[in-house]
Amino acid sequence: MSTESHAIGAGAAPAMRWRDRVRAWSGTDAYVRATDILIVLAAASLPWSTSLLAVFMLLWLVAVIPSVDWEQFILDLARPAFALPIALVALAVIGVTWSETGWAERLQGIKPLSKLLLLPFLLGYFQRSQRGLFVFAAFLVSCTLLMILSWIVLALPQLKLAHTASDGVPVKNYLDQSQEFTLCAFALALPALTALRAGQWRIAAGAVALILLFIANMLYVVSARTALVTMPVLLILFASLHLSRRATRLLFAAVALASLLVWTTSPYLRQRIADVGIEYRAQDTSGIASTAQRLTYWRKSMKFIAAAPWLGHGTGSIRHMFTQDAIGQTGLNAEVINNPHNQAFNVAIQWGLLGILLLYAMWTSHISLFAGRDLVSWIGLAVVAQNITSSLLNSHLSDFHEGWMYVIGVGVAGGMALRAHRPEKIL
Repeated sequence: MSTESHAIGAGAAPAMRWRDRVRAWSGTDAYVRATDILIVLAAASLPWSTSLLAVFMLLWLVAVIPSVDWEQFILDLARPAFALPIALVALAVIGVTWSETGWAERLQGIKPLSKLLLLPFLLGYFQRSQRGLFVFAAFLVSCTLLMILSWIVLALPQLKLAHTASDGVPVKNYLDQSQEFTLCAFALALPALTALRAGQWRIAAGAVALILLFIANMLYVVSARTALVTMPVLLILFASLHLSRRATRLLFAAVALASLLVWTTSPYLRQRIADVGIEYRAQDTSGIASTAQRLTYWRKSMKFIAAAPWLGHGTGSIRHMFTQDAIGQTGLNAEVINNPHNQAFNVAIQWGLLGILLLYAMWTSHISLFAGRDLVSWIGLAVVAQNITSSLLNSHLSDFHEGWMYVIGVGVAGGMALRAHRPEKIL
């Protein structure tokens, strides 16, 4: 062996020993528990803080990477559920090349979808980890505390933890809070039903009580109308999967009676629905104009898409297109936005029909992960169904909060569902 080769070998040996130590440590119980704690903390922080969520997810990713079986990871990328999120982000990266806006806007346009890159890692990790339910439990407990505080700050606004525009919203905003409460309420539906069938009355009563408190908060305190649209979809989905025809009829009859009672006793809900007509007739950006704004955004979006149907106008082009179209306009037509409040339009403006194809293919691939009738499959399916439905009225996959709900929910539940077919890979 030459002197040069010997020197290279000597230099490489410490690096190899370091990698071996990292691999050995990443396989220990303490390391696995620490990694699990990070993702649990991320889920618990989601309802409260965007900064804490970002910190915990970054730490979790750094902790997970040394333990990744890259050979298996590459094999997993042959699955659409793993590959399509990466493909959608890759399209966003490539899309900067034909965008006509500035480079700052192009690079900023990649950011909303970049969180999807963690999905393959979450799916892979929770094929091995047995602690996925701890993640969902942490999110549920955190949302329950938020819900209790929501009732408190409705009566005592001075106890809010942050300045928010809406009564009954301790932190962030009523849009995010409503999505969280909706998911928690419907995720609890299957445990309540299972406990009821097993005669576990205390568990069933506790789950039903939490469901009613979450829903009552949205109907009497504060809610996003997107959540009100999502709730019937999840109810029908749950009934079709888990109830007999007779039980479904009884449930819908009970929901109809409860809805009538709520309508007569909740001035807040009646006003929220009545505002739709007022908003529809609004023609300027002052006061209440949410419905008219959406209709204006969608009409313009369809015009932008028709101008570049196949590959769109490039990454980060939404604000640029609305800016160009606002020239010489007044009222709502002069409004410049970066969010058309529809995920399909958000994608199609930037990446055309190719982007739409990847978006719906990804949603479909994730639905296919949850073909079972167990709790994990129901939670995962509820997460995907909620995101698809709410994305008709918002860009919820691109939005920070709802996007992370999707990534964590699908990543954890999807990995657990896949693990059921590969039990030998458990950590």
